[in-house]
Amino acid sequence: MWRQGMFVIPFMTRLGITNSWGGWNISGGTVTNPGIWSYEGVAAAHIVFSGLCFLAAIWHWVYWDLEVFCDERTGKPSLDLPKIFGIHLFLSGVACFGFGAFHVTGLYGPGIWVSDPYGLTGKVQAVNPAWGVDGFDPFVPGGIASHHIAAAFVVAGTMWYGSATTPIELFGPTRYQWDQGYFQQEIYRRVSAGLAENLSLSEAWSKIPEKLAFYDYIGNNPAKGGLFRAGSMDNGDGIAVGWLGHPVFRDKEGRELFVRRMPTFFETFPVVLVDEDGIVRADVPFRRAESKYSVEQVGVTVEFYGGELNGIWMFKWNSEHSKKLEIQLQRDKQFDTALL
Repeated sequence: MWRQGMFVIPFMTRLGITNSWGGWNISGGTVTNPGIWSYEGVAAAHIVFSGLCFLAAIWHWVYWDLEVFCDERTGKPSLDLPKIFGIHLFLSGVACFGFGAFHVTGLYGPGIWVSDPYGLTGKVQAVNPAWGVDGFDPFVPGGIASHHIAAAFVVAGTMWYGSATTPIELFGPTRYQWDQGYFQQEIYRRVSAGLAENLSLSEAWSKIPEKLAFYDYIGNNPAKGGLFRAGSMDNGDGIAVGWLGHPVFRDKEGRELFVRRMPTFFETFPVVLVDEDGIVRADVPFRRAESKYSVEQVGVTVEFYGGELNGIWMFKWNSEHSKKLEIQLQRDKQFDTALL
């Protein structure tokens, strides 16, 4: 039986195919209208699909130099492997989820072959997902449905939510790390630890790895930084080449001010400086004639700690300074927009 079980009919039957165009049924009965998805129909579909794959192979052999496979900077063939990896993860996740949520459960499909321990009452039927511990029992058919539904999220979702298969160094942070200020908290923890060791602010911030500072940049938020935008990087910020340093803002009363982080789903967001109690103390206004909290009026000063501008102070502001501040606040990084 195991030798015969390795033929295709048992595999098709397990997935819900029971009828033949010859008018017979796997259980021994007769059928008058087997429909498209019979044993012969599945075989024919595979033959057609294999032919289409053959034609696709010929087409790709002829048109091998597609733009999608070329580096637009050099014109030479290259593969964007993270993108290809993501596409395959997504498509395999869709197929996996569809099989578990629709085919196996009978929501849109036949279900699967379900039998008893003695192999006497087997038939094709819909299966409800088993989400409890019993789903790990290899003889509980509900585990098949729940496994495929869950595995789809594991396959396609881990890239978005982050996992061991998508290291930050290779794929970048997740949007949730920006939302939660994950790297910002670690940076401040390290600075506080440095200050506790009697280091100066400049020394404490200089110990922050550039890599860690770069992760806490809104352009590295995949929901914000151009993952779903068309065009090359130099249409946006450019390529990061260095860390300018951490800017510390103070008003004329000496209060330290903090930049309000831009929420993920805002397309635009004002530059707002708040104190440690969350009270707005300064901003870069849209209408300067009506402004009350502009950096010029409030007397904001800024000093950089760490990075390339370590120790540099700015006391006076004008409209050009404000514009540069507006550009730099959400990303205290240095960018190259000409390389691409």
